[in-house]
Amino acid sequence: MGTSENNKTKNNMIKQKEKALISFKKASSLLIKIMEMLEKDRYCIDIMQQNLAVVGLLRSAHEMLMENHLNTCFAKAISSNNDAKKKQMTNEILKVTKLFNK
Repeated sequence: MGTSENNKTKNNMIKQKEKALISFKKASSLLIKIMEMLEKDRYCIDIMQQNLAVVGLLRSAHEMLMENHLNTCFAKAISSNNDAKKKQMTNEILKVTKLFNK
């Protein structure tokens, strides 16, 4: 991989992390709003809609982090000659994927 490709990959990685962080911050803000809505005894459907928005933001952030991990850490481990590291990374991906799909 050439320097230009490395820089492109690194820039994309940074953008993915920034987008994920924005999603986490939005989710955090919405969670506070949901707690306030509950305390004020707001309409249940309104609360559930806000809750679904948080779930969507968290899923999106997770997907961005996963994509970034697969394109960086995981790709590096798989291209190495270290079979133990390959197995460990594969198991980690499987574990997180199973948790995500629960």
